[in-house]
Amino acid sequence: MEHACGKYADFEGLREQALALRRDGLSRRQIRDQLRVHNNDILNRLLEGEPPPEWTKRPNAKDDLRHRARELRLQGWTYDRIQMELGCSKSSISLWVRDLPKPERTRTPEEASAIAKRGWEVTLRKREEERQKTKQAAASAIGELSDRDLFIAGVALYWAEGTKDKPHARRERVTFVNSDPNVISLFLAWLDLLEVERERIRYHVMIHESAEVEAAEKYWAELVQADRSAFGKTALKRHNPKTVRKNTGANYRGCLALTVRQSSELYRRIEGWWYGIVGGATKPDSENRA
Repeated sequence: MEHACGKYADFEGLREQALALRRDGLSRRQIRDQLRVHNNDILNRLLEGEPPPEWTKRPNAKDDLRHRARELRLQGWTYDRIQMELGCSKSSISLWVRDLPKPERTRTPEEASAIAKRGWEVTLRKREEERQKTKQAAASAIGELSDRDLFIAGVALYWAEGTKDKPHARRERVTFVNSDPNVISLFLAWLDLLEVERERIRYHVMIHESAEVEAAEKYWAELVQADRSAFGKTALKRHNPKTVRKNTGANYRGCLALTVRQSSELYRRIEGWWYGIVGGATKPDSENRA
């Protein structure tokens, strides 16, 4: 049917047709195309009060949780108890059950607080499980590294964390500093790939003076599998009493600096490799590459 300038004049007749089509199981788009109603506001008014057919509803991964939450709410459970039972957030529970009657409160504030705390602990535990699951799946997706994979990763790692040469201060020397033992291990694996002899590497620990300095020195020496004679004098950072330090505890071991001696040529190659990676990633046809 065509609608003239005074289209939708027979609104009630059009609504009857729209409702009939809806009850026959047609979607909004199908009704729109069949009745040639391309104004969303008019279409909303035509279908007002008529629920959509089941097949048009998108599946929701939380449907089961929603149904269970409503069941528990009808049994008189509070948000805190439902959260503790299902491990979902209170905001989701509130959205799912807000049309249901509120149960009578029979607990003291202390009891309610204890239940709320347990519910939050359940939520945090489930979040942590999901977090670890995602990390493990991502780690498995990497698989084995080829030499080229390690090579490119090492170049990018050095350019992010290593010292760089500046026009106003020539520093064509490979020096790398980091506090993460995994990063240090990866950097050493990269130097091994480049056939840099370990005897050319000099190590320095940099740590706060109030930390366990000797334990940190031992830890780094064991990590890099180097004799203590390969380590220079440890650099101690003085304590500022006005500063509240957060890098404390048994896992604080400061930073380790690695310097490759006689490495000006290696540094120039690293800089060239880096700009080669940048050029390859940003050239105009890069988006068409597999």
